[in-house]
Amino acid sequence: MRINEIFYSIQGEGINIGVPMVFVRVTGCNLRCRWCDTKYAFDEGTEMSIEAIFTKVDEFNVGRVCITGGEPLLYKDITKLLSRFIDAGYFVQLQTNGSRTIQEMPCEENLCISMDIKCPSSGMQDKMEFSNIELLSPFDELKFVIADETDLNYARQVIDKYQPKTNVVFQPVYGTDIKFIADAVVKEELNVRVLPQLHKIIWGEVRGK
Repeated sequence: MRINEIFYSIQGEGINIGVPMVFVRVTGCNLRCRWCDTKYAFDEGTEMSIEAIFTKVDEFNVGRVCITGGEPLLYKDITKLLSRFIDAGYFVQLQTNGSRTIQEMPCEENLCISMDIKCPSSGMQDKMEFSNIELLSPFDELKFVIADETDLNYARQVIDKYQPKTNVVFQPVYGTDIKFIADAVVKEELNVRVLPQLHKIIWGEVRGK
């Protein structure tokens, strides 16, 4: 498995926002979102075995790990990596871009799948695997990264059509005013969470944070 970076920080997105974790970022992504903030993970990386990844993460002595990318589900051994951490008692968060099936992912209470549905501003909305939505559990999350009213309307339509039974997060593209999203959610009484990228508020666009 090719790994771009392993670092310790706080979770800056989604329902686990603010929680300290070790992040394992894999190399490679099958999408090219217009506003992508981790383009350096497209190609940069070093081959590591599952045991070497586990050993490096375990050195931080945190007990929580986020597997992110890039796109982790491009790797056939990803379930083995998840199981290695789960079996060792870790809380594991898997971040995936919504284009690959999550059908083979373990169903565990201490595994949180954080799955995107890409909105039109990304340019990747036609690449989504919408059948994943019904596979998300109440412990997981469905995230929409929103840049404008078009994205907001798209997110509403997806929610209305698929009726997700998981946590739903509306997150603004970094640099976009979060207020118009919050105003819409309050006005329309949408059952979602409006959350920023906390790590960028704290540190800005700094790699490894």
